Amino acid sequence: MAELDRRGQIERAIITSCRKGIWGRFVKGVKEYALVEEGDRIAVCISGGKDSMLLAKCMQELHRHSDVRFDLHFLTMDPGYAPENRALIEENAQLLGIPLHIFRSEVFDAAFAAPKNPCYLCARMRRGYLYEEAQRLGCNKIALGHHFDDVIETILMGMLYGAQMQSMPPKLWSTNHPGMQLIRPLYYVHEQDILRWQERCSLRFLRCACRFTERTASGEQDSKRLEVKRLIAALKETNPNVDINIFRSAYNVHVDTLIEYDSCGVRHPFLERYARKGEQSAGKRD
Repeated sequence: MAELDRRGQIERAIITSCRKGIWGRFVKGVKEYALVEEGDRIAVCISGGKDSMLLAKCMQELHRHSDVRFDLHFLTMDPGYAPENRALIEENAQLLGIPLHIFRSEVFDAAFAAPKNPCYLCARMRRGYLYEEAQRLGCNKIALGHHFDDVIETILMGMLYGAQMQSMPPKLWSTNHPGMQLIRPLYYVHEQDILRWQERCSLRFLRCACRFTERTASGEQDSKRLEVKRLIAALKETNPNVDINIFRSAYNVHVDTLIEYDSCGVRHPFLERYARKGEQSAGKRD
């Protein structure tokens, strides 16, 4: 009974005390980008961290109250977690009332053996396994716990370290698993609001639990993403809206000012576009 009472308090916090920062933004993203549609079978992918656990609870609440009929599966891949880390995931799932479907892979072994970019390889492999298991369960979508801060960090990381301008879209079609889509229902939810919910409910979740972060005192790898996170925090000290501005920049792309861009795999160089505009301008004069 005590566990059920606590679960109820945690669920109520999402739609009451955390309504503006979490539930309102979650619902806005789902509606604005049509992330959940009639007849969907969605695999909510749970890593054990705060983001994916919150996503699971939000999707449960949506399932209970939405007029749109859809099915949910809660999918956890064990890529080689230490026993205590897997136990924490299972304990939290029981507390939160999340019926986990757990399957095993050897992703950590493969990523750990990679000579470079193990985190990138790990993320790619994990997503592939999740798509395959979701398909096996009859799902047409997988839902990931990426949030607002992930989006703006990705934009800056692409520019600063990848020499490219790109964003993290709210949904996309899988290129290797036909008919499957990836959705990000926490697209508008800020990480700080997720942390407030976690603290308010006295919850303890996994951080990144791979073999690389186990060797660090903080439990985090000193990654490029962490560098960008710190950079944004520093910029916000003098410009509180810098995170919003980064996010909105992906809505205000002036393509004609770009030197070159790629659309659907086709490159559009500046000089070709400039020449066409010249021809159009000459035609108007005639």
